[in-house]
Amino acid sequence: MILELELGMTFNDILLKILLPLFLTYIISAFVGFERQNVGKAAGLSSHILVALGSAGIAIMQRLMFEQQILLAQSGLNIDPEQQRVIAQVVTGIGFVGAGVIIKDQAHVVRGITTAATIWVTAMVGLILGSGYILVGSILGVLMIVLVLARDFYRGFNPFKPHHKQEPNDREIK
Repeated sequence: MILELELGMTFNDILLKILLPLFLTYIISAFVGFERQNVGKAAGLSSHILVALGSAGIAIMQRLMFEQQILLAQSGLNIDPEQQRVIAQVVTGIGFVGAGVIIKDQAHVVRGITTAATIWVTAMVGLILGSGYILVGSILGVLMIVLVLARDFYRGFNPFKPHHKQEPNDREIK
């Protein structure tokens, strides 16, 4: 009841526009993050969930702002289109987060590309679901999960069992 008063939305609106997209984003990003964590990657469960939920939150906020601007325009008030540029900045920002997990080791082998890609795609799933495109976001999320799991099984990994072992070159960053 308090949320309905504060947001000016009914419970069904809150459920469909806020809770459902966040829940689906959480589930999809958790699957991918769990797989990344279990194969020993730096960005795992919590990283993927946080990035995706943050993206979904921004998309939900932007959609609600857009709906508010429509109401203002219908009332004859001026609207500010600059507010609708938030999602573009998220796409760029997530690229920087993904770049942080890409490294070149001492043998000049680049590692972390797949993890960077999964971070970026989970963020985009969050943006899509948060924007209200539940079917599109769900399909993309399922395809991403299938791709990541199929790749692991093809390589002989069971993504549901931890595989990472501490190697001599692994150093803890202080």
